[in-house]
Amino acid sequence: MSTDTYIETVGRRKTAVARVRITPAGRNAMTVNDKALDEFFPTKVLQNIAREALDEAKDEKFKVSVKVVGGGTSAQAEAMRHGIARALVKHNLELRSPLKKKGFLTRDQRAKERRKFGLKKARKAAQWSKR
Repeated sequence: MSTDTYIETVGRRKTAVARVRITPAGRNAMTVNDKALDEFFPTKVLQNIAREALDEAKDEKFKVSVKVVGGGTSAQAEAMRHGIARALVKHNLELRSPLKKKGFLTRDQRAKERRKFGLKKARKAAQWSKR
């Protein structure tokens, strides 16, 4: 694979969608929406979630570029992790089993349930009164 080619995948979580491009390069560099990773995700926890899949490919270095839309910050970080994991598997099939074991290849489908009419929230009803 030449250095100018990249692998593009999509990662999702809740309503967040991350378009991930990884390029095999000489250094580990991550940009999210044209910002540095630590600038886009201010907390270490979110930065670690976004980087988790990349840590599985210890030997190799990648330039990662991500466009994220929708959702909250934590869903965006998890969508990023999902997209990066998918891209790594496309690049090297041997990474599939360790990533699968950690659950990074599985799209977490849990999302907020819609509100139903006649109820206050998705399942919460008005308090019942005997008199």
